[in-house]
Amino acid sequence: MKSLSKWSMLALGALSIGLATTSTAMSANSLEDVMKARGLTQKDVLAAAKTYVPTGGRDEFITFSSGGQSGQVIVYGVPSMRILKYIAVFTAEPWQGYGFDDESKAVMAQGNVNGKEITFGDTHHPALSETNGVYDGQYLFINDKNNPRLAVIDLSDFETKQIVVNPVLKSEHGGPFVTPNTDYVLQAAQYAAPLENGFVPLDQFNEKYRGAITYWKFDRKEGRIVPAESFSVEVPPYSQDLSDFGKGPSDGWSFTNSFCSERYVGGIESGRPPFEAGCSQKDTDFFHMINWKKAVELFHAGKAKKINGHAVISMDTAVKEGILFLVPEPKSPHGMDVSPDGKFMIVAGKLDSHTYVYSFEKMMGLIKNKDFAGKDAYGIPILDLKKSLHTQVQVGLGPLHTQYDSKPCTVYTSIYVDSQVTKWDYCEGKVLDKISIHYNIGHLMAMEGDSQTPQGKYLVSLNKLAIDRFNPVGPLHPQNHQLIDISGDKMELLYDMAIPLGEPHYAVAISADKLKPKIRYKSGWDSRTDKRSEYRTRPGKERIERDGNRVHVYATAIRSHFTPEIIEVEEGDVVSVHITNLERAEDQTHGFAISGTNVNLSLEPGKTASGTFTADKAGVFPYYCTEFCSALHLEMQGYLMVKPKGYKATAAKGAEGTIYAQGDYDKQFATNLATQDVINSVVGFITTHNYQDFPAVVALVEDATEQLNFAADTRKKAEDFAAKKDWQNATLWAGQWWQYQVKAADIGLRAKTYLEQNGAKKVK
Repeated sequence: MKSLSKWSMLALGALSIGLATTSTAMSANSLEDVMKARGLTQKDVLAAAKTYVPTGGRDEFITFSSGGQSGQVIVYGVPSMRILKYIAVFTAEPWQGYGFDDESKAVMAQGNVNGKEITFGDTHHPALSETNGVYDGQYLFINDKNNPRLAVIDLSDFETKQIVVNPVLKSEHGGPFVTPNTDYVLQAAQYAAPLENGFVPLDQFNEKYRGAITYWKFDRKEGRIVPAESFSVEVPPYSQDLSDFGKGPSDGWSFTNSFCSERYVGGIESGRPPFEAGCSQKDTDFFHMINWKKAVELFHAGKAKKINGHAVISMDTAVKEGILFLVPEPKSPHGMDVSPDGKFMIVAGKLDSHTYVYSFEKMMGLIKNKDFAGKDAYGIPILDLKKSLHTQVQVGLGPLHTQYDSKPCTVYTSIYVDSQVTKWDYCEGKVLDKISIHYNIGHLMAMEGDSQTPQGKYLVSLNKLAIDRFNPVGPLHPQNHQLIDISGDKMELLYDMAIPLGEPHYAVAISADKLKPKIRYKSGWDSRTDKRSEYRTRPGKERIERDGNRVHVYATAIRSHFTPEIIEVEEGDVVSVHITNLERAEDQTHGFAISGTNVNLSLEPGKTASGTFTADKAGVFPYYCTEFCSALHLEMQGYLMVKPKGYKATAAKGAEGTIYAQGDYDKQFATNLATQDVINSVVGFITTHNYQDFPAVVALVEDATEQLNFAADTRKKAEDFAAKKDWQNATLWAGQWWQYQVKAADIGLRAKTYLEQNGAKKVK
């Protein structure tokens, strides 16, 4: 116990010195001094205060941003703009073990395209699940633009659970978007291509190339997309883009942009003008208006053909059944945004200076009266532009994407060419404010701005260029997300946030209190299938099983050791190591890596994960915990012993380093009893206060109790060996008993401190 007290005294002494130093430094500088020294204005300090989240504080909103070419999702808080996590989706990510353990490899394999392993993804548009048009914090969907794939992320643990490959698309950009109750997830094509697999020459572009809009059925109970209950609607070979589902009066309809409705095919290498010239000649493009609820009925009625095993409603059927219409829109659009009340749709075209506000009521009137301006080359009815519009507003050069405020009729549109955000009123059709950003804004995101209940307060500008905003780090610059205060009449720029990963294309934000992620798994849990793992292992049941050259290791991890610590196999064996993290404490993650095998596991509390490899070379390969888990983290180690084929072991006594005697045992035993006195005093403090009212402390108490149970078991082993006068094993087991005591004491002191800092009351 003397050593424990010494540690405590050293820690307290260091803390006192640190506080004194900090106090001296702070007292020597007033706020005015700091502002002067750093060249800060009052506006700078106010902006900093608006984004500052104190130590231990939490952000009001959580943002999920696409990670672009990283194939991942970036999670950060607002207003602090602190990055909290990367969610691995289409690309391997070592820290999470994603793409390195067997379970996540199985998820990634769902994304194989035509039997080929694809380890690159270009994530673009995250979408949150909704209930009655309101974000519910249960699921996140993200697309892969490069490969027509869609992923499902469960926000109960922020892990990717499923990847589906679109059977008929060759690329996609307009997705995902969810229905108000997340029963369907929309995914639209980007570049036209034959829906069937195989080669079709470009001179048959008009006849054989097509776009498609896919409606993936989502099972809310299982949290998975159901491909067999999903279908697509065939559309012309225009390049489809962003989409949105209707709300309220427009529920049951979906709306999808398109560009290059000229159907131009480039060929700059053969002397033809490039795509960009031929795809921007017309004054307008078309957005597709689809009655998706009626399309579901047609699908169930068998009025769809099968292409590549996937149900597709043809254009002819869609036109005949009255579910597909075209509406002129500003050319080269990138944004289709339905108002929270579902009465209006806002579209901006990058090659127009106006935003167009469409009236759903007017469009439905035109459809009901069959008042069409004509048909396109494929016989699809076209609504009249002027008769469909509510208003047009000149907002700036290169309008792109629109988000809704909590204030009625108030929206924000990104202006790409002018590098601005325009705030305007879509009911009265007037500009309210403008603010310059840096530089070339793409998408922008308001808090819950895509839902029926926008929260306002903040806007994030997702800029394509950083240029001079940050310290130079080479030719490849970080991306720049800028936080804007929209709580007042005038917008105010608060913060520049460097994003050092991919090209974050779009983002969504949700109130943090709607997210209820778990802090531990049920014991032995396969987090990818959300079921108990068949390889889960309980303490005392660890083992190594062999079937021919197939070896399964059933192991456990707990502070600060693996069981088993020595794994012996033979050269040529195929080995699967299945590890269950026995911890129940929050954030008590372990890792597992074996030299030379490319196995890397992330083991959160309760999780079971597996790593499979071929022991193709004889040798000694250390393994260790990769996550700093305790004071004895470095001692959390073991050896994989790969014996050469035909190796014959000789009987030998295990090597011992230090030899211990009775005096060593007696000294350790006395230390343990003194340590228990300290633990008892901490337990006395906790139990005489209302600790049950603090969930965080209850969890700590449970963890400390578990450590003390382990301590009791090892104490018995130590005493049993002492009774046999085996002082070597008695001393070592007494040392292990003390290790569990120290862990319990550490946890207990954390609980005691928490109670003291959070106003716990003494129980009478």
